[in-house]
Amino acid sequence: MPSRKRVKPVFKRILLKLSGEVLGGEAGVGIDQYEVRAVAEEVRDVAKLGVEVALVIGGGNILRGAAAESLGMERVAADYAGMLATVINSLAMQDALEKCGVHTRVLTAIEMQKVAEPYIRRRAIRHLEKGRVVIFAAGTGNPYFSTDTAATLRAIEIKADVILKATNVDGVYDEDPAKNPRAKMFSELDYMDVIRRRLKVMDTTAITLCMENRLPIVVFNLKHKANIRAVVLGKRIGTRVRQIPEKRGGA
Repeated sequence: MPSRKRVKPVFKRILLKLSGEVLGGEAGVGIDQYEVRAVAEEVRDVAKLGVEVALVIGGGNILRGAAAESLGMERVAADYAGMLATVINSLAMQDALEKCGVHTRVLTAIEMQKVAEPYIRRRAIRHLEKGRVVIFAAGTGNPYFSTDTAATLRAIEIKADVILKATNVDGVYDEDPAKNPRAKMFSELDYMDVIRRRLKVMDTTAITLCMENRLPIVVFNLKHKANIRAVVLGKRIGTRVRQIPEKRGGA
C-alpha cells in the first residue's frame, strides 16, 4: 500500500495572537484550565510539524486597561496593570505547554526575572531556532499600545512569516455576524480596505505596521479544533489580510 504524502507547512515561523478571553472559557473571565490545555495541545501539534511558534496573549480575561480607565483608573496605571495581566496568562500557557511536553520560554517587556526572561530579540530568535515555543508577555512594555500592536511589533522583530489572529468567529465580516446573520465574510482583504472600512481585525497602528512590512495576517476561528494546524498547512480558511496587487486594465 503506497504511503500517504506528507503535507509540508507553508509557514516556517508564525506568531499566534490570542485574546485573553480565550483562556477564560465560556465566561471569558479568569483562567479556565480546560481551555488553556486545549489551546496548548493545538500549539503542540503545530510545533511538531517543525514550525517555529511564538505567542502573544491579551489580558482581557483578568483586566482590560481601557475598561479600568473608564471606571476612573489613571490611563498609564491601567495599561501597566493590563500588561501584568498578560504575564499571568503567559505563565498559565507556559505551564500547560510544558505539561504537553513542549519546551517553552516566557519573555517579558517589563523585567521580572523571578518569573520570566527579559525580552531580548536575539535570545527570542535563538529559542525559536532551538524548537522552543516563545511567549511574549507585557505588551511592548509601554502604555497606550495594545497587545495587537505588541504582537505585530514582535512578529516583525523575529521575522515571522505571518500573524495568526485567533478569534471566536470564522473570519472578518462587513458587519457583526452576531447582529446580522446576512453579514458577508471576506476571504481576502487588502490592508487599506481594513483601514478604510474600519474593520475590526486589529487596531490601526498594528495594521499600518503590517502594511509597511508586508506582513500577512490570517484571521480564523479558534473554536474549530485543529484550525491552527490547518492554516499552517495552507488550508484556505478564515480571512487573509495582505497587500493585494491592483488589477491592470486592458489597453
